[in-house]
Amino acid sequence: MKDLVLGLSKKTINVIFGGIYAVAALMALFPPLYLWASGSDVKVLGIPWAIGYWIFVWLLVCAALVGLYNAERIRGEFDEEVSA
Repeated sequence: MKDLVLGLSKKTINVIFGGIYAVAALMALFPPLYLWASGSDVKVLGIPWAIGYWIFVWLLVCAALVGLYNAERIRGEFDEEVSA
């Protein structure tokens, strides 16, 4: 996994994670997608699908944040220390 992340350019990583964030933003901000889900009476694990839709969007954003954090950690892109 480290070799794969180290082999990708910074631009490629930004495009991948930017795409994931764009999908999550589209799901959260585009009303027809939510209205389609809210009209359903389907329950998944006892949770109405409309609530599950928002949980899925939240999990997608959280997974992308964790993935980008780990990619930057592996590539050593964090600031060490800021000298005064």
